[in-house]
Parts: sequence; structure tokens; C-alpha cells
Amino acid sequence: MTLQLRVYVPPHPLIKHWLAVARDAATPSVLFRSAMVELGRWLTYEAAREWLPTQETTVQSPLDSSPATLINPEVPVAVVPILRAGLGLLEGAQTLLPLASIYHLGLVRNEETLQPSCYLNKLPEKFDPQTRVLITDPMLATGGSMMAAMAELTQRGVDPALTRIVCVVAAPPALQKLSAAYPGLIIYTATIDEIVNDQGYIVPGLGDAGDRTFGT
Repeated sequence: MTLQLRVYVPPHPLIKHWLAVARDAATPSVLFRSAMVELGRWLTYEAAREWLPTQETTVQSPLDSSPATLINPEVPVAVVPILRAGLGLLEGAQTLLPLASIYHLGLVRNEETLQPSCYLNKLPEKFDPQTRVLITDPMLATGGSMMAAMAELTQRGVDPALTRIVCVVAAPPALQKLSAAYPGLIIYTATIDEIVNDQGYIVPGLGDAGDRTFGT
């Protein structure tokens, strides 16, 4: 598989731990939700490296002045959870990006054709071209939903090179589609599984992340 985009699988023990909890079919919904929150937190932490804009300044410590680096508040940051499963990762992401604007995008996949359709779009008409966008969606399987999400974002002025995707499990079909269309995109995932079955589910994956998060 040749990819132009960059895909990172951080070797962090906490990410590995919570991935194992999420994969386990015996994990109850309440603990699965906790796993999604923690994965959202630690993957967002990794994604924020060299992505969040900073500015150099000086602060006064109790003893003397000191050079300091702060997050630049003038550059907008947005988080786009793909409903409904992406909400599971949102809470963890928000703990690290408390000032980010949240824009919900609801996509549902036809179980026969595997094609997505949009049922909720709360994106603005236009983004500031410097906006850093973080998209949360636990599963990148066939890539249909994420391709639809990226199309909506880019036509509103979002730069793929300033966009980060946080997911839990990614698979080759989605990565190949995104690589061909958006080579500047960067993805952070807890793991990459090689198989997508005829129903569009990643194997071994972790099942339907939305159903398991919300217990429905």
C-alpha cells in the first residue's frame, strides 16, 4: 500500500491499553465510553504536536522574567465530530482543546450500498483559511464518510494540510482513498487493521463504535 498522506500510530502504552479495552466484546458500554474518551484524549495529544500555532512571549516568574511559548489565541481551532460515533472521542479531545469551536456533522451509511448520506450539517459557510481542524471518527473503514466530510470542509475553505483526523482503527481502503484525494492530510490512529468485510466493518476492529458507545 503506497500512501502520500502521513499516518501515525503512536506507540503510547495508554493508547494500547484503551484500544485493548475497546476491542474486547465483553467490555460494557459504560467502560467502552471511557475507552473512547481516553483514546480521544491521548490521540489528540499526539495530533497536537507541531499542529497548534504558538507564539513567543515573555512572562514574569516570582523571581525574574522568562521567555515563554503560548498557544496563539488568534488562530482558530475547530473540532468536527462525525456523528454519532465521533462524539465518543470528542470529550477527550475537548479536554486538550477547551477553546476550540465544535461543529457537528452527521453522516449515516447505507448498509446495502455502504454510501454515506448527510443528515446534519452545522459547519459554517466559510472557515478562516488558517483554521486548524481536528476531525474525530472512531473507524476509517471504506473511507466513504470521511471523504464526504473532507469534501464539505474543503469547499468551505479548510486546508487539508492544517487538518488532523483522530480515529481508533483505520483500514487500507479508507487510507488509500484519502491519500489519493488529500495528500497533505495527517491521520492519528490507535491501530491499522488490514481487513474490511463485505458489510463494510473492519476486522478485527471493535464492532459498531456508535452502538457500543451509546448502548443502542
